[in-house]
Amino acid sequence: MAKILMKGNEAIGEAAIRAGCLNYFAYPITPQSEVAEYLAKRMPEVDGVFVQGESEVAVGYMLFGASGCGERVFTTSSSPGISLMSEAISYIAGAQCPVVFVNIIRGGPGLGGILPSQGDYFQATKGGGHGDYRLLVMAPASVQEAVEMVMMAFPLAEKYRNPVMILGDGLIGQMMEPVEFPEDLASEPSNKDDWASNGMATRNDDTQNLVKSLYLDPKELNDHNLLLKAKYDRMKAEEIRYEAYNTDGDYETLIVSYGTMSRVCRTAIDNLKAEGIEVGMIRPQTLFPFPEQAIHDAACKESCKVVFSIEMSMGQMVEDVQRSVLGRRPVEWYGKCGGEVPNPEEIMDVVKERI
Repeated sequence: MAKILMKGNEAIGEAAIRAGCLNYFAYPITPQSEVAEYLAKRMPEVDGVFVQGESEVAVGYMLFGASGCGERVFTTSSSPGISLMSEAISYIAGAQCPVVFVNIIRGGPGLGGILPSQGDYFQATKGGGHGDYRLLVMAPASVQEAVEMVMMAFPLAEKYRNPVMILGDGLIGQMMEPVEFPEDLASEPSNKDDWASNGMATRNDDTQNLVKSLYLDPKELNDHNLLLKAKYDRMKAEEIRYEAYNTDGDYETLIVSYGTMSRVCRTAIDNLKAEGIEVGMIRPQTLFPFPEQAIHDAACKESCKVVFSIEMSMGQMVEDVQRSVLGRRPVEWYGKCGGEVPNPEEIMDVVKERI
């Protein structure tokens, strides 16, 4: 299959179509507005639907309603927009509806800035809304990987009847790279007859599916949360994804980094290797479930002396890295936010100062 040079935001929109999603609801916000611009043209060409909501709050409930009817749906937004959808995300998770969310992160908190950031890690992995719920969260490091993760996200959302979040950043959304759309990742929507709303008694059968997140009886609500927890535990058992880089041999420093930042770290690792300094890296591709065991095993290698969590934030993923290492090695953080991306030379200096 020939590769096509595409901007990240446009490739994300096309990937959703190739995955079989023909329902897109969104509200424009920088730096991901090109997704909506692209799909405003493409959806009519494939008999799809694009509705621009009057706000992100409205979009959240459009997604809830359409997914509750069993339709394959998705949205894209950026940081404050996801915050406005957080109430609906909690409802969607509580009602066990499959929806794909793409967050092209910008700087924060508040209005912040429109340049790239990884400051929404907590929001995505710890739950930006209310209640005990989790999202399956994936983090691409390239436009090609963003395409593949978007295409994978729809069957995963349906497999678990749960929202899936793709965490990119302004660089992933705005950069242009060659991409291809793997045909083997295209999929048909799963059977929805046993759970999706069927209009109550409007069908000629005795099954009346009701999609809800309201459980007024305490025991019933507790049982529902236990059911959800079992589903999240299953995700931890089956869906952890990560890349190990330069970890086969001995190294004194282990880096944990994801997304765009991991690309910078990879260059730094290669440059340090040329100077005779070995550094390994674990790159989480799923942020929930988090690759705790892989990080723990890599950190506990006899040659490893220190672990760095390197992020485009003020230190969010570092908490999960510390939890993974369990005190077996010192864990340190390095990062920037606001749109500044640490360069390879800065990462090299950080490593050299510590060894």
